[in-house]
Amino acid sequence: MFNRILVICTGNVCRSPMAEALLASRLGPGYSVASAGIGALIGAPADPEAVALMAERGLDIRAHVARQIDMTLVRDHELLLVMDEGQGTWVCERYPFARGRVFRLGHWRNENVPDPFRLGRIAFERALALIERGVEDWVARIKPETERNNTSERSAQRA
Repeated sequence: MFNRILVICTGNVCRSPMAEALLASRLGPGYSVASAGIGALIGAPADPEAVALMAERGLDIRAHVARQIDMTLVRDHELLLVMDEGQGTWVCERYPFARGRVFRLGHWRNENVPDPFRLGRIAFERALALIERGVEDWVARIKPETERNNTSERSAQRA
């Protein structure tokens, strides 16, 4: 079972913060979800387009601060989700002990999530659609069905 998940992209300001927020929201208590970048814009906030799209989904990522992936983050997480094959290769080359725990977010559909950085709203919406599909696929495999149903019921009660 995966309780500690690290989501990885390039700069840690677009894709991985959105995926982190969605995964954390869908998995709920008992799961730890974090994010980092392989070439992080260290200290930068989430991109304004990412912040706006998450706000539309009721998720606040304004406090996000970009950070670089490192040995401690890799060691401390059971599942590492990257956005594309190149990032997976990068992680496994630098942290060989992580092999077998590194997968693409779009693994189950054989999809990469393209980087929308500085490409505008439409590129962010396209990337987010792929992220949402990947998140749903992983949640279905990580979280037991009974827990998923209980989380959905609680979300419906809050709405």
